[in-house]
Amino acid sequence: QVQLVESGGGLVQAGGSLRLSCLASGLTFSNYAMGWFRQTPGKEREFVAAVSRGGESTYYADSVKGRFTISRDNAKNTVYLQIYNLKPEDTAVYYCAADRYGSTRTAINDYNYWGKGTQVTVSS
Repeated sequence: QVQLVESGGGLVQAGGSLRLSCLASGLTFSNYAMGWFRQTPGKEREFVAAVSRGGESTYYADSVKGRFTISRDNAKNTVYLQIYNLKPEDTAVYYCAADRYGSTRTAINDYNYWGKGTQVTVSS
């Protein structure tokens, strides 16, 4: 059974930093590209960042470029999202997802497995 479990969310002040983690199990982690998405109430889930199977390629949504860094550790079956200079508009539930066939794709339907999310709340 595939499981993706996010952690690291919380309440932070604007300008602060967080590192989100996503631990994968039940799959061969290095065979999957990984992505992070986020969603706020009443809005569609949106792409944030993606990393290729070996970690050599990354891709970011324009809204987070320069502040978010995605990385992975295949030995630990974990993908990370480092967030700097948090803004109130970053408040959302953050989800990690696994893509069996792509590299750094951005569409929700491209991803095969999803975690349950971790809440990030940024106070102004």
